[in-house]
Amino acid sequence: MPAVSFQAISKTFATPKGPFQALNQVNLDIEEGEFFGLLGPNGAGKTTLISILAGLARATSGRVLVQGSDVQAQYADARRKLGIVPQELVFDPFFNVREALRIQSGYFGVKNNDAWIDELLENLGLADKASANMRQLSGGMKRRVLVAQALVHKPPIIVLDEPTAGVDVELRQTLWHFIARLNKEGHTVLLTTHYLEEAEALCGRIAMLKAGQVVALNRTSELLKAASGSVLQFKTDTALPPALAAVARVTGRIVQLPAHDAAEIENHLAALRVAGVEVQDMEIRRPDLEDVFLQVMSGTSASNLPLEGGAFAAAPGRPKQGAAPLGGSEDTAVPSVGAQR
Repeated sequence: MPAVSFQAISKTFATPKGPFQALNQVNLDIEEGEFFGLLGPNGAGKTTLISILAGLARATSGRVLVQGSDVQAQYADARRKLGIVPQELVFDPFFNVREALRIQSGYFGVKNNDAWIDELLENLGLADKASANMRQLSGGMKRRVLVAQALVHKPPIIVLDEPTAGVDVELRQTLWHFIARLNKEGHTVLLTTHYLEEAEALCGRIAMLKAGQVVALNRTSELLKAASGSVLQFKTDTALPPALAAVARVTGRIVQLPAHDAAEIENHLAALRVAGVEVQDMEIRRPDLEDVFLQVMSGTSASNLPLEGGAFAAAPGRPKQGAAPLGGSEDTAVPSVGAQR
């Protein structure tokens, strides 16, 4: 039995301009003990899908099962099995951190939970803030409390919706070490994030959503293998010639140029020499998850990126399910999460 099963989920919202379909026949099975990544651009439907999982929104059609419990028909059972960290900062301004966690425990009928609360406070760097009022905390500290609240009743399934948005590097490292430990102990983790290096390092399987449909679904290693070519990466303060600028991905001084083979790399280098572009720290690397993600979202190589069961991303929306659960492989390594590229 999957830990979470999304079965033909569709969601349509009524808007002044007419119906808007946020999700279109989404099928996903997340296995027990898996670290699963759900990626997509803003507006792809990730948070809508999680809201349906949490029971905060109703699907127009389809259903969601949490360890066999329907999130609508058996809401209490399903909710008890979930620990959800929302994207928005939501907190009660009248209690300190420890009181907020005790109250959250009570919502799930958990008594005498101080030992686990102390462990959460220690592992999330909140021990010195236990007596601080929630209003006194910074945004990053409030997000730590949200993570602690999601974990306080020891749910078997942890759902993280952008958990590291707006937090410092130290917390990101601390959080991922702790979540990776819980995953190794058997907890299932569903993660949505825009930090793709985190998803690449942590998630054993990844689904990519675009306009409410699944356009890629497979093990992280398989998605990376399916990406073709190489990337020529370097730093420069010089403007690129127009032909290269049209295909380059530029982040500050860092330039990344896709290349299908060695001949194309040589053509890029020749064009840089002719244009007099001074390059520093040049390297040739394999495509990473960010490259794969951009290729899928732009539609430039969707047909090369396999869905599970031999289907392909060019036919989105109904992928075959049933991937093997994670092993203790490099897929679950904790990333070094410094600044984004």
